[in-house]
Amino acid sequence: MLSMMPFGFLFSFITFLGSILSLSSIHWLSIWVGLEINMMGFIPLLIYRGLTMETESSIKYFIMQALGSSMLMFGSLLSFNISLSWELYQQDTHMLGLTLIILSLFLKLGAFPFHFWLPEVMMNISWLNCLILTTWQKLAPVFLLTAMTQSWNYPTIISMLFIMAGMSSIIGGLGGINQTQIRTLLAYSSIGHVGWMTFCALTSESGLKIYFLIYAIISVCLFTNLWTSDTKSFRHIGTLKNGNPKMNQLTLIFILLSLGGMPPLLGFAAKWTAISFSCIISSPALIFPLLLGSLMSLFYYLTLLFSMTFSSLISGNSPNQLASVNIPQSLSTLITPTIFIINFAGALLVLTVISLSTDFL
Repeated sequence: MLSMMPFGFLFSFITFLGSILSLSSIHWLSIWVGLEINMMGFIPLLIYRGLTMETESSIKYFIMQALGSSMLMFGSLLSFNISLSWELYQQDTHMLGLTLIILSLFLKLGAFPFHFWLPEVMMNISWLNCLILTTWQKLAPVFLLTAMTQSWNYPTIISMLFIMAGMSSIIGGLGGINQTQIRTLLAYSSIGHVGWMTFCALTSESGLKIYFLIYAIISVCLFTNLWTSDTKSFRHIGTLKNGNPKMNQLTLIFILLSLGGMPPLLGFAAKWTAISFSCIISSPALIFPLLLGSLMSLFYYLTLLFSMTFSSLISGNSPNQLASVNIPQSLSTLITPTIFIINFAGALLVLTVISLSTDFL
């Protein structure tokens, strides 16, 4: 995981500080500065172990984020040239500048059509960095996108964003098919969830907050389970020495089904919230590409369930081939029931959302 040396805490603080600075700003220059601080704090966390693969991933991440920051600054300058203001909430702005700003945020998020870099970066980094990359690093760009869609109401831009949201969900579903590496599969899953977050940003800020919170909770459960089992691919799950391999296998597929939105788990509550807000505020037909991508995600999650079951039966009598992380048995025993309790609480949350939606209507 993360180094306990002082530099680890320093760069973690810088990473969190940059996002908070961007979220609390209404000025494009301070927003850009916050995103740059966040990037400069996260890159040292990617390479703290000094592995060659992590260095390669950090360089790819730096290039894409630097390109996104350049597009963001260029779009801000175009908007400043028209309105003579750097404020975020303004009505009159340059269409090309607005388009560049939106594309820069999509590039930073790793959404369609700039999704290609995310699986390459996540493939070679640690589990903690994967967690930060898929949750905290998306916080500032997605909420900035929400602020822009609320203040700048251009029908052409809104239609483009709905298309990009749907395509992100479909790409996330198609890309995960036939993947055996867990990090790559979770990268495509993250791309699909970015599509849902973009859709929530266009329909309701409250829906986006609920969706992002649930997605972050499920991601913490998932990456904690993967860290304790030190699993790299699905064929290794049944051959772990640490803890109960059957329980590790069951817990992992349980979280993946929750991440895919299988009812009545916690992930279904997030998608139900997005669907309910879309039916209230916008056309329900806009949700169809997102549902199609989620169905493809659930398809390969269920396929993995069967393949993991058969591989564990085949390897049950074979010697263990994977060295495990030295995790205390008490910690592993505590993590598994906690994950089950958190995810089954999604059923209660679904009922609450349904009742609130009924009262609202």
